[in-house]
Amino acid sequence: MRVLVTNLRIACHLAAPFAAIVLIATIASQASAAQCGSMAEPGLDWSECNKRSIIIPASNLEGANLSGTDFTGTDLSTANVASANFEKATLIRASLAEAIATKANFNRIEAYRSNFTKLSAANASFASSELQRANFTGADLSSANLAKAELGRANFQKANLTNVNFSLANLSRADLTGAVTGGVLNFDEAFLFRTRIEGLDLSSSKGLQQMQLDLACGDSATKLPKGLVVPANWPCPPDQPD
Repeated sequence: MRVLVTNLRIACHLAAPFAAIVLIATIASQASAAQCGSMAEPGLDWSECNKRSIIIPASNLEGANLSGTDFTGTDLSTANVASANFEKATLIRASLAEAIATKANFNRIEAYRSNFTKLSAANASFASSELQRANFTGADLSSANLAKAELGRANFQKANLTNVNFSLANLSRADLTGAVTGGVLNFDEAFLFRTRIEGLDLSSSKGLQQMQLDLACGDSATKLPKGLVVPANWPCPPDQPD
């Protein structure tokens, strides 16, 4: 009997630390769940939360942790998401039209057909993001990083692309017509198949190669860096709608 009691005491003693760990993990999980239910406010933590198809325009999420959050179909238009962390978030068919996203982190997001029209995203980063058919019309992307981004058929008409980094990006059939191209744009190893660059001043760009231009769609008004020539196949016929 004494042996049994002693063994029980030992078992309880050994189990106590494990029980404490389980309790702490449970409390942390509950705290995280409670954060997902919180109202939008600066600096909150909505990481990995489900925020699909909600309407929260003009929300203030400045500096918020939104990494891995699912914003599919969500309306964040005119919101303040400056310096927010959207890394690996899902923004498919979401809207950030006219939002403030200065220095925001959009690295590795999924944002097919999303609305970024007139977005203010100077110094933001969209590196390695999926942005096919995203609409950046009139957006301020000055000094933004779009390296390795998938930008097939993205619309950058009349956007501010001053000092944008497009290195290793896929700009296949993207439309850059009417964009502001001041400073130094980086097109190093970017894929420019039928990319619309008609009328752009690319004379200060870096990384552009003749073989890239041969695939792109410019015209006689397109200004090229020294040493590059207007391809014989310019101008291209209009893209067919699909």
